[in-house]
Amino acid sequence: MNFIDSQHAFMAHIRNPQLHPKPDGIEDRRMAIYRDLFFNNINGFISSGFPVLKTLYSDDDWVKLVRRFFAEHDCHSPYFLDIAGEFIAYLSTDYELQPSDPVFMLELAHYEWIELDVSIAQSDPIECAITDELTEVPLYLSSSARNLSYQFPVQHISADFQPQLPSEQPHYFVVYRDTDDEVQFLATNAMTALLLSIIDVTPSIRLPVLVAQVAQHAPQFTPEQLFQGATATLTAMAKLGVIVTKNHA
Repeated sequence: MNFIDSQHAFMAHIRNPQLHPKPDGIEDRRMAIYRDLFFNNINGFISSGFPVLKTLYSDDDWVKLVRRFFAEHDCHSPYFLDIAGEFIAYLSTDYELQPSDPVFMLELAHYEWIELDVSIAQSDPIECAITDELTEVPLYLSSSARNLSYQFPVQHISADFQPQLPSEQPHYFVVYRDTDDEVQFLATNAMTALLLSIIDVTPSIRLPVLVAQVAQHAPQFTPEQLFQGATATLTAMAKLGVIVTKNHA
């Protein structure tokens, strides 16, 4: 067995010792040190990143969940800070819900992860605060802001409150980093979420065009009502730094 094959065999055993035997010539006591070290590191990061989710599991079921992630998911980043994001990617794509999993598992995990995501988001150096009239500048969603909606009331979930059905209406949030680099959570509504969603998918959009697009989704309002409402909402979002403009000079 060449060196690369030995590495692959070593890591296969570390990730799933039940399926892959240890490489020949290595004492099991030594392998156990590596098995415990790698898994305990991953378990520690996942446990600290998803504290509410963890409280909804027995110790055994939680370890089984983390072991499945460790064994089945190929991480695309070598950085420890990205482990929580890799866990979300695993739950979103490869994972099948088990009887021990709550129905809101993915949404709660995402809600818990988003604080880390926003806290480490790279700022765009040409983003700047909006100091002019909203009608005078192109609009962007800040690179450190997220416009979110969930079907379950994730902000209230705990060991004592575990809803079994989605809410009748979505729960909307903006998560952003303030001027002190602190992560803030702000509950919003459907209209605010729509405004921010259009800005997010149409960067550099101008306010009149934005309002015209909103009108297609809300024909019950007059153009004047939509313009006034959008101006008030986006002015508040601009003060928080959720929407910005860019200095291309």
